[in-house]
Amino acid sequence: MILDLAREGMSVSAIARRTGLDRKTIRKYIARGLEPPAYTPRPPQPTLVGPFEPYLRERLQSFPELSGRRLLREIRELGYTGGYTILKDFLRTVRPKAVARFERRFETPAGKQAQVDFAFFKTTFTDQPEVERVVWLFSMVLGHSRMMWARFVARQDLQTVLRCHIAAFEAFGGVPEQILYDRMKTAILGELEDPDQPAKGIAYNAKLLDLAAHYRFLPKACRPYRAQTKGKVERPFRYVREDFFLARTFRNLDDLNAQFTQWLDQVANVRRHATTQRVVIEHFAEECGRLKELPAGPFNTVLGLERRITRDGMVSVGGNLYSVPDSTRRRIVEVQVTADAVNLLEDGALIASHPALEGRGQRRVAPGHRTQPPPANSRTPRETSTPAPRPCGDTVTPRSLAIYDTIGRRLANQESAR
Repeated sequence: MILDLAREGMSVSAIARRTGLDRKTIRKYIARGLEPPAYTPRPPQPTLVGPFEPYLRERLQSFPELSGRRLLREIRELGYTGGYTILKDFLRTVRPKAVARFERRFETPAGKQAQVDFAFFKTTFTDQPEVERVVWLFSMVLGHSRMMWARFVARQDLQTVLRCHIAAFEAFGGVPEQILYDRMKTAILGELEDPDQPAKGIAYNAKLLDLAAHYRFLPKACRPYRAQTKGKVERPFRYVREDFFLARTFRNLDDLNAQFTQWLDQVANVRRHATTQRVVIEHFAEECGRLKELPAGPFNTVLGLERRITRDGMVSVGGNLYSVPDSTRRRIVEVQVTADAVNLLEDGALIASHPALEGRGQRRVAPGHRTQPPPANSRTPRETSTPAPRPCGDTVTPRSLAIYDTIGRRLANQESAR
């Protein structure tokens, strides 16, 4: 544009006013003509790391995994006065790239292993559209056939974990030899250091060990920061989210699990698995015979607690409220929680037994606990028994109308005498 304006006869000052550029800039481009500008890289500037580059290259060539902090201490002893950031920038350009290793696929024999984990989901139930809910997906996947049992739950507490294990074993019709866990707090408490042993041991939750002893399986903890070791249970979470969870609506947690169970039965467990190239349910039919038999008796381990009774005669357990009878005298009662029940005791005597409620914020009043009828505006559900219907053979004894006429006259005479 500058050259076109100059060819039209405009002065340097006029072109400068038109373009907003300095007159010296205008003269420079008119003198240069159409020759493109030549840009050259800036000459390298000396840095504080420069004198130590040969030493650093030699050290990294011999020991590629040396840390930047270690090398910083070494070159400071040699006279380096710079900072750590400029050293890191240099090391990033010269450190040898780590060779990526291929992951080895780990397949387990039939009945050998299952993997357990939780996944995080958010949703809004249509029964309460103003509240966004957090739900967790408990999943147990058999490592050989990839058969999956899963359930959405409101929390990850120990009672929920035990209850989901029992339901999964019942659905599979057996128990695998071992179950692999992530570092979930309800299963893995941490690591134990034995001064006589260099290796560390795993501290499992005592109630999980009781469950393992009852069903005769071996719990195993996943190595930390090694998510690929439990990929059989983690990879399906993305599949569940994309193929089932998204673009659906749910009334409540029960409706969510009802739709999810239908999806498992009709989609997930009848598909051809991409890794095994087998139909999951058909593959499971071969594996289920290798699972351990279920124990004859139920699992009844008890989680003992103490809770204070509220003013309206309720006890809070796991975010839900359970009733005690009106005749309860103590303000603090003992709570014994099993995998599927909440039992309340006063002075060692059982005063109430409730089925464990799913979710949070629910109330349950057992039949016979309230002697007075509920207020008209009460929304607390009560399991009151309805009277049995009269058998068809029962009839009212017929009487003559004269009897009722006699009774009426007698009552009238008594009233007039007053």
